[in-house]
Amino acid sequence: MKFIISSARFVTISLFTTSLLSFNCSNTGSKKNTDSVATATAAKPASFSKFLSETQFNELFPERNKFYTYAAFIKAVDELAQIKVQVTRRAVSVYQFIRTDKRTGKATTVRQDGDWNEEWAKQKPDSTYMVDYGGFCTESDATTNKRELAAFFAQIAHETRHGQNESYTDGLMLLHEDNTNINYISDSDEYSPVAGQKYYGRGPMQISYNGNYGYASDCIFGDKKVLLNNPGLVETDPVVSFKTAIYFWMTPETHKPSAHDVMIGKWQPKESDKAKGRTPGFGMTINIVNGELECNKGEDNYSMKDRIGFYQFFLKKLGITDPNCACSCGKMEPYKY
Repeated sequence: MKFIISSARFVTISLFTTSLLSFNCSNTGSKKNTDSVATATAAKPASFSKFLSETQFNELFPERNKFYTYAAFIKAVDELAQIKVQVTRRAVSVYQFIRTDKRTGKATTVRQDGDWNEEWAKQKPDSTYMVDYGGFCTESDATTNKRELAAFFAQIAHETRHGQNESYTDGLMLLHEDNTNINYISDSDEYSPVAGQKYYGRGPMQISYNGNYGYASDCIFGDKKVLLNNPGLVETDPVVSFKTAIYFWMTPETHKPSAHDVMIGKWQPKESDKAKGRTPGFGMTINIVNGELECNKGEDNYSMKDRIGFYQFFLKKLGITDPNCACSCGKMEPYKY
């Protein structure tokens, strides 16, 4: 898959015997915090291991590559839950990121574009929002949280599947995309590619392009250089790999909402979205992840149908349904960059 996050210059299976009905994501995790970024979150969120057991994870991904361990997934969720990032945008494409470690309350400006203090940029209205990674599968009621997890798992399972069609047991198998010779380089003042490095799709969400690696690195590590200098970490360190997937799930793009906000009902379409067929539901997450190749192409697109199949599979495994799914993006216009 390919997606670009804009920077300053670029734009038959039974339920488990150890039932997943015991999965209970609830509001014990961190909520979105609208307080000052300098204020630490008082309560430490519960470990995600309380919501999903190792047995359950293993049964959801029975054919997974041994690289993708339960321990790595839990560690990625728990560690990233301690991070929130305030994103302020001026003049559409001029950004400032203030990253807060909730364990210490320390807030650090990890990105401020070169044009930030230009008069023409300061005259444009600011757009500010907070991305609190502690909200992953903890921000709503238990059923909504389960649906979000099912949707997240469906997307990463499809992106990494390597097996029999419609078995839905073959997710989390691939560490990177098949063709590692594609030149995923985009023009970016803030996230310039490093000579000798390749930014092909890696990890559960197959993150690609130097812009995405740099943006993810700013959010995850507070330092763009970590992944720009060593993108291979996404296929050699399983915790980092899962963190990039959660980062992508939780972080809005310039023109797109986050998949997280869609699944918890926080995002609601504007009139311009409605005119383009964009509606809340799983189908919208497909549009976010890979809409250009899969959406607005009718109801028979293989990849779209495979993602929907995975979603329905994981819903069943989690013991829930989504009767108002809006699963398809077949008539939904994708985003333009």
